[in-house]
Amino acid sequence: MPYYIYKIQPGVTDLVKDLELIETFDNFKEAKTFVRGKRVGENGSSGVTYKIIFAENPLEAEEKLLEFREPTVVREWEK
Repeated sequence: MPYYIYKIQPGVTDLVKDLELIETFDNFKEAKTFVRGKRVGENGSSGVTYKIIFAENPLEAEEKLLEFREPTVVREWEK
């Protein structure tokens, strides 16, 4: 299965995001290097993020990126 690189821009709400497939890699190391280079070139105030996702196809990758995840609960002793 390939690694997909997505550029995620904030949307109207937290549930709506603008996803743009940038590149596909077969090797995680190459994907990680590519994403790190993109993150360095971005201005932090733009709200753009880059994500690597491992999936069967681009449709599955986008579904995983858009699914709602509960925020993790940090216990007092874990801080």
